[in-house]
Amino acid sequence: MAEGGFQVEELARMHYPNGVLIEGNDWDYQHLWEQTKELLKLENVIIYEAAFLIDGLFIRTDILVKKGNSIELIEVKAKSFTPDDDYLLIGKRGGIVSSWKPYLFDIAFQKYVIQLCFPKWIIQSYLMMADKSKKASINGLNQLFRISRKGENRTGILKMVNSIEEIGNPILGRKNVTEIIQAIEDNTFKYHENLTFVDSINFFRELYQKDEYANWKTSFSTCKSCEFKSEDGKLKSGFKECFTRQHNWTENEFNKSKIFDIYYFLKGNKLFDEGIYFKDQLSEDIIGLKIESEKLSTSHRQWPQIEKEVNSDKSIYVDKDGLKEEMSKWIFPLHFIDFETSTVAIPFNNNLKPYEQIAFQFSHHIYYENGKIEHANEYINNKAGVFPNFEFIRALKTALEKDNGTIFRYSNHENSILNSIYVQLVDSNEDDKEELIKIYTMHFSFQN
Repeated sequence: MAEGGFQVEELARMHYPNGVLIEGNDWDYQHLWEQTKELLKLENVIIYEAAFLIDGLFIRTDILVKKGNSIELIEVKAKSFTPDDDYLLIGKRGGIVSSWKPYLFDIAFQKYVIQLCFPKWIIQSYLMMADKSKKASINGLNQLFRISRKGENRTGILKMVNSIEEIGNPILGRKNVTEIIQAIEDNTFKYHENLTFVDSINFFRELYQKDEYANWKTSFSTCKSCEFKSEDGKLKSGFKECFTRQHNWTENEFNKSKIFDIYYFLKGNKLFDEGIYFKDQLSEDIIGLKIESEKLSTSHRQWPQIEKEVNSDKSIYVDKDGLKEEMSKWIFPLHFIDFETSTVAIPFNNNLKPYEQIAFQFSHHIYYENGKIEHANEYINNKAGVFPNFEFIRALKTALEKDNGTIFRYSNHENSILNSIYVQLVDSNEDDKEELIKIYTMHFSFQN
């Protein structure tokens, strides 16, 4: 995903040609800042990776366009958007959409630092992303930005084109976020409810400079997905530091079974706030155990997991009655399919939008009622520049149309891929389009 982001960054730079890239000596903030200042003496200039340093604050910008005192600050992201989405960044309730909050506050911080360096500048802020309303107009667009370990710059991308005109229709778009950034600066949107925008910057700067612990309050949802865990003891663990400092945990607590990994545990936030962190603190009443005769309820699914871990019970739990009922619906032979797919920001093929699905391989195994297992067939397309999806569906149809056996797939992935190809088929001019569409109702009936 990171490499795909570098591809998008290189493509974005082509929209702003003749820019100057500041690279190398990434650890030398002062040197990078001096390089940037020298370039900014020009009346008009485009800089990639411009650096700004002031009062212990340092930022790099993806693309900076300077025309006198008028500045365009452009943050490039490999995320996608549709221009007519009124609630992309600001939700219906008027708050910043949580998934976009880090990116918008990052841009606000960049603008803040730039404005400290040049108070008289007039700065417009933009996000530049893959536009899902646009389609590639040439084959092999993705391959024009080749991922390489021997790239000419830090992104490791080798460009096979020299101008934006060579790539056909643009598939990136800009979204002006100047008003949102202003609202962040005005504290309409806050990073933390108890801190203004400037207070947040000063708070984090002081922590960083003094190398101090932030003492940020632990929570179920945040700590459950903590990225700073280390189990081998060789590296520092931010998770351990937080729970040692804030909850006085010892090695005994860290070794206990915690509530973080309980299946679909919606009560986790409330219970964590009440001081319930471990599975041995739970009871049937606390989780609200509900046993239903027709199916395995969520709480009934959770309780064996809790009980077995607390009791160090390694035996396997099987809902025999539910499984037998489900298996009674299966029709032999049983077909097991598995897809291999790709979804990228910069399309491989003409007429595809950013992040459209490409299905290039499937395997198909059959389990017969007598216990025989057969690797029945497979499909793969590895020809550069060839759009495989419709041939993929034809091959899948041929593989599955010989009987009415039940089809299995591991997760929702296969359904999502087939739905995506269905949309592509409806929008296509394939000669057998109607026949291919029919197989969705005739053949693709799935079991998880």
